[in-house]
Amino acid sequence: MNTIETEIVVVGAGPGGYAAAFYAADYGKKVVLVEKDSRLGGVCLNCGCIPSKALLHAVHAIGLARESARRGIMFAEPRVDLSMLRAWKESVLERLRHGIAQLAQRRQVEILHGRGHFEDSNTLRVETSEGQKFIKFKHAIIATGSKAAMPKAFDLGNPRVMTSTEALEVEEVPPRLLVIGGGYIGMELGTLYAMLGSEVVVVEMLDHILAGADVDLARPIAARARQNFKEIRVKARVMEMATKGRQIRVVIEHEGNKLEELYDRVLVAVGRVPNAEDLGLEFTRVTQDEKGFIIVDENQRTEDPSIYAIGDIVGGALLAHKASREGRIAVEAIVGEHATMPEFIIPAVVFTDPELAWCGVTESEAREKGLKVEISKFPWGASGRALTFDRPDGMTKLVIDPETERVLGMGIVGHGAGELIAEGVVAIEMGATARDLALAVHPHPTLSETIMECAEAFYGHATHTLSRKKAD
Repeated sequence: MNTIETEIVVVGAGPGGYAAAFYAADYGKKVVLVEKDSRLGGVCLNCGCIPSKALLHAVHAIGLARESARRGIMFAEPRVDLSMLRAWKESVLERLRHGIAQLAQRRQVEILHGRGHFEDSNTLRVETSEGQKFIKFKHAIIATGSKAAMPKAFDLGNPRVMTSTEALEVEEVPPRLLVIGGGYIGMELGTLYAMLGSEVVVVEMLDHILAGADVDLARPIAARARQNFKEIRVKARVMEMATKGRQIRVVIEHEGNKLEELYDRVLVAVGRVPNAEDLGLEFTRVTQDEKGFIIVDENQRTEDPSIYAIGDIVGGALLAHKASREGRIAVEAIVGEHATMPEFIIPAVVFTDPELAWCGVTESEAREKGLKVEISKFPWGASGRALTFDRPDGMTKLVIDPETERVLGMGIVGHGAGELIAEGVVAIEMGATARDLALAVHPHPTLSETIMECAEAFYGHATHTLSRKKAD
């Protein structure tokens, strides 16, 4: 029997898995990293956040070129070579994959490609191209991630019905594209295809897009999308879907009417499900919830004391940076660095146009929980830097505890919001007050000034906007 002995085995080489493996190696542990795919990096790098952001950046140039005419700079109508676009995207991904492999080698992390299956609480069987290998371990970290959900009603066995994975291959620009789901994946990929030239219709069951975000922050995104998409239908749902020739026939219920329409492609973006099948969890003491997510404690430990789990497989916010942080928590628990970890702030970013980002408590959450908060807003129409971008459609928002004046949450919608939100994370983690943000000098002219002025507005003396005077 081909057996490998190690201190820690990490199953899954996505951003949570390889971060955990590298961190454990930095502690001097012997680590084996198992990945079923031939490519390292997981969903995020190969068919998720990295390729989607690369493609969104690429097509952003199309919008810039079209909008430049009103500034006196004219370009010819853009022409897109999809094969070159795909090749460029792939070159970005390959550089990152190579970087991960190099870092693993330098840290002496052994990489094993194959599907992992637990034989018991201390043995992992790996089906490799060279046959079965068995890993005897002291501790395991499961980081197998998630995959796009495909409800049976939509699974026609037709390649014209796509998940985000297939959509990011950009095989063609369909003349008519239906996006089922108005969450961040649906809106980001809808933006991508709309800029490439598709006529995009979004169908969302809820009464607004981007569930989880405050409605006032999502509003500028909806307004911008309606300029680029054919239509956004909220309080709508797909009743039937079937193949009809080279198109997909869809019946949609919207505003009391049933609409029968034909689309060249359909993107199903209705959520994600955990990659928990065929892991052999039944041969361990690991437990799962009703949706298949692995149950863990505050140290990412499962019911099996030898096995930890991190990232999408444990549910919650399905975000790469959350997975990476949880990987560190698990490793620290294994090496005895910390007994427990306090809650940490997880920022969320939607890379639409404009971008949307938030962290901490949202206004909606505060209302649901009955928290007493005060809201301060700063419109980007009053930002000189936003006007130089010709994008005054943004807004910065603070959620503040009225008694302590501590910042509980921050939300930003606008150009580059994802690059700005980290200031909110630091403020909340450090227990900063609105006055701390107001007194911190921000460079001019920058979009970061909107955070300072939003805090100043809380006290009634923002320079570039009128606001109520806060009582002493």
